[in-house]
This record gives sequence, C-alpha cells and structure tokens, in this order.
Amino acid sequence: VCLTCCSRDVMVKIDQICHKNSVKFFTGDVFGYHGYMFADLGEHEFVEEKIKIAKVSPGVEDGPDAKKAKLDSSETTMVKKRVQFCQLKEALAVDWSGEKAKAALKRTAPDYFLLQ
Repeated sequence: VCLTCCSRDVMVKIDQICHKNSVKFFTGDVFGYHGYMFADLGEHEFVEEKIKIAKVSPGVEDGPDAKKAKLDSSETTMVKKRVQFCQLKEALAVDWSGEKAKAALKRTAPDYFLLQ
C-alpha cells in the first residue's frame, strides 16, 4: 500500500491495518524543498552479497601490507538476512528527552520533526 497527501491519523491507521495483515506499507510527501518517506515492510527477508576476504601469504608480496587481508572480488557469498520494521505509530512516538535519544538526534534528519 502506498499513501501520499494523507493526514497523520489516516497514515497511522492504515499502517496498523497493513502491519496486522502482513502487507507492505509506504507513505511519503513533499512540501517544497522538504519531504519524507516511511516504509513498514513488517518482517522483511533479503539476500546480501558479501565479498570474501582472502588472506595473502607472506611470500607473495613484500612490505607491511603482505599480512593484511585483501578483498577478492571474484569470490562472493550470499548471506540471508532478516529485518523487523517498526510501525509508523512507534516511529512517531519516540521520546526525545532520554540519553539514548540524544545520541540518535544527531543522526535524525530535520524533516522528521516537520512531519511531527
């Protein structure tokens, strides 16, 4: 479900319905130069490609870099991952007065507060 140009109450209500029924939910809007996008994918599984790290033997190269691990771009492995997305209601209900929140404040885009 994709929403735009909706009130906060409508977005929260539809997200709760989608989350309950395991339906992916996206919402967003733009206000001049500012905008936001939110995604609630519920429990989302995906595969990530990782490059294998190969150790270089000391006899192959000279110098201090000989013992460091090097990336071998020809060999990769696929790693299955799972992420649990939060609901819009939870994302909007963050208490910004705690110590943990103060650290996150630096990484939070100012547009989050425009949505509030």
